[in-house]
Amino acid sequence: MKENHLLPDTKLVSVAIDDAICNITLNRATKYNAMNVQLINELCEVFEWSAARSVGQTGELLDGEGNPHLRVIVLRGAGKHFCAGADINMMRDAGANTSEENRRDSERLDRLFNGLWSHPCFTIGAITGVALGGGAGLVACLDHVIATENVKIALSEGKLGILPAVIGPYVYRRLGSACFRRLAMQASRIDATEALRTGFIEQVVASPEAMDIAVEQLIGEVLTSGPCAVALAKELTLGFDRWTGTDEELRQYTLDFTSRMRGSQEGQEGLSSFLEKRDANWKT
Repeated sequence: MKENHLLPDTKLVSVAIDDAICNITLNRATKYNAMNVQLINELCEVFEWSAARSVGQTGELLDGEGNPHLRVIVLRGAGKHFCAGADINMMRDAGANTSEENRRDSERLDRLFNGLWSHPCFTIGAITGVALGGGAGLVACLDHVIATENVKIALSEGKLGILPAVIGPYVYRRLGSACFRRLAMQASRIDATEALRTGFIEQVVASPEAMDIAVEQLIGEVLTSGPCAVALAKELTLGFDRWTGTDEELRQYTLDFTSRMRGSQEGQEGLSSFLEKRDANWKT
């Protein structure tokens, strides 16, 4: 993408665009990428900026200048650790804040996690070291998580006498009821083996070098899928998550969704390319 001058102006988050790939790095390594207000605000801005420039939101592979719209997000942490959770100073301030101020802080966090959970791109986590509290919340919001063998993940809020409430819906959806309840009560760190078993992560690699290879392989696979189909898969899933209607209404909903996709420009291109035995226009 040529329009790097349009990147958000950030200090604690690094953003690098490689064609349709947006690489986002938490860049507060000396503090183990702990989340303070500035880091949270910058992440929110980057997630919203990249969503607005995604194929899933624009419906177009290229912008007006011929630059690829975004299709994949890769989220990393600089240094040894992905994210150690909330910054200690922010936590100290929370104790002195009014309930209204704490409510505003929670709304900021909700904007962060929902922005990642609902992002129209396919989101990949390249996770090393610890992912604690809010860091675990970020992990839960990603579509596919690759972690190194030394990873430690925890819903650690209980150790401080609080709960993982804001991240709760996202972790709950990833892990299920019983596992979320256990880890929230236990509040202790789980290793890569347990994280893989419970579904917190999808893949374990032995080294940072192996991580890079795994990320590239996954990106290559994702880019063969229709980018709007990727985005709408999240919309479909959210519809299932929130469904309160009857079974008959649900069946009608899926029929409408299928008809909508088959009649779309991308759906027509996908079906035509299959019948004509050629690559679809989104394949690179």
